[in-house]
Amino acid sequence: MRESRTLCSLSILALLLLLLLQGINGDNPYRFYDWKVTYGDVYPLGVRQQAILINGQFPGPMIDCVTNDNLVISVHNYLNEPFLLSWNGLQNRRNSWQDGNFGTNCPIPPGKNFTYILQPKDQIGSFFYFPSLGLHKAAGGFGGIRILSRPRIPVPFPPPADDFTILAGDWFKRSHRQLTLILDSGHSLPFPDGLLINGRGWNGYTFTVDQGKTYRFRISNVGLTTSINFRIQGHKLKLVEVEGSHTVQTTYSSIDIHLGQSYSVLVTADQAPQDYYIVISSRFTSRVLTSTAILHYSYSWKQVSGPLPGGPTIQVDWSLYQARSIRTNLTASGPRPNPQGSYHYGMIEVSRTIVLANSAPYINGKQSYAVNSVSFIDGDTPLKLADYFNIPGVFTVGSMPTYPTWKPAYLQTAVMHADYRAFIEIVFQNWENSVQSWHIDGYAFFVVGMDGGQWSPSSRSSYNLRDAVARSTVQVYPSSWTAIYMALDNVGMWNIRSQDWARRHLGQQFYMRVYTPSKSWRDELPIPKNALLCGRARGRHTRPL
Repeated sequence: MRESRTLCSLSILALLLLLLLQGINGDNPYRFYDWKVTYGDVYPLGVRQQAILINGQFPGPMIDCVTNDNLVISVHNYLNEPFLLSWNGLQNRRNSWQDGNFGTNCPIPPGKNFTYILQPKDQIGSFFYFPSLGLHKAAGGFGGIRILSRPRIPVPFPPPADDFTILAGDWFKRSHRQLTLILDSGHSLPFPDGLLINGRGWNGYTFTVDQGKTYRFRISNVGLTTSINFRIQGHKLKLVEVEGSHTVQTTYSSIDIHLGQSYSVLVTADQAPQDYYIVISSRFTSRVLTSTAILHYSYSWKQVSGPLPGGPTIQVDWSLYQARSIRTNLTASGPRPNPQGSYHYGMIEVSRTIVLANSAPYINGKQSYAVNSVSFIDGDTPLKLADYFNIPGVFTVGSMPTYPTWKPAYLQTAVMHADYRAFIEIVFQNWENSVQSWHIDGYAFFVVGMDGGQWSPSSRSSYNLRDAVARSTVQVYPSSWTAIYMALDNVGMWNIRSQDWARRHLGQQFYMRVYTPSKSWRDELPIPKNALLCGRARGRHTRPL
């Protein structure tokens, strides 16, 4: 018995030592997760489909944590194909080793496991995780992330009676393998078959509330191709948070949520006790898709009735006006006690301007998507590993143009160089007739401006340099531009991508290498001891314990 206790104590000590050496902060609590990734049958649209489940759940388990918690997530891959998880909106400070894209991580082979070690350093808010390889996201494998403020940090609204997460988005009856085959054969995806709310179709999910109380709803668009509008019959939505930023508390009747975006709203149950529709509908589509859940008042027996509340359909101006109205609450505390407005981004001199123009070219007779004429293709080795081990021929720093070239599109493993601690301006220019949604891993950026037409230096006169919202995913409307400011304070290899999964799969993405010659752990954590090695990094060594 004494030997067993000694071995157990030594095992725990060894694990804690490993976590410490991987850069995790021992002063903050640990949360351990053990996830089994499997296939399983689901019926979200009334027909049997094979989904990717985590611990038998679709969507996957919720991650509930507090700012600076240490998250130790052991992922066991029981699929018959490689698998990776990524963390939409988590910045992984100094630690792109854990980002979970193929540019940073080797996939988890079938029958193997990998332990992610994450820390939501100086972050609060609403986010989600998702499978990042191929079209796995079309089969599920996603789940919500809630990062709460530390107990002594004031939050700019009273504690809600409950905190609900809604993972919504479009859904296809075809399998992820069939969708991949369609894209890889040079064709566009078909129109989605429906919309889901928390993995279920029409009226498939119920949220129970008490009359007179206020509730928080965190809504994320986890779909593949479609913007959505969210609304609740007979109730107002008070916006309080967007992807980690407390906002000015504006009240809306409905909110547009573009691909990959997350919003938090407060909803007061101030209507007569009965059931009400929670509605999502597609935006900017030729045919409007709709799905519903139920807002159920406790101790009521009256079912939903009446027509669904109407929402916008193809109106761009309506969405643009709403987007411009979302502002940062300058007096509210973020993850730290100092007010969000104490960071005066509008007074910092921009050291570099980058313009990124998306396009939809055909390359070698197949539909592709590109940024500044470059259609991204994965290398044979994760870029972060190739960079660390100095493996030649995987990618070239500077292979991603800073401005549109207007040259014929071509395939390239594109990496853009960026200097650590630079303060940059990025302009997303969209000349296509569809809404674009852009995400940058590792960062939150300030959305300083958006408008129609061609961006030019004179467009800066319309920038919001005082209370622009900071977020990680932003939309660009058809024939329009969106401008952001971003402080490059996070060393690593970071994915910049379209959140439209078909466009990302066929090339509308690249990586930004934020570089410093410093080898200090204060700037970047070392390669994890348990890092998986593949491609031309196979057979090499990470580092001694």
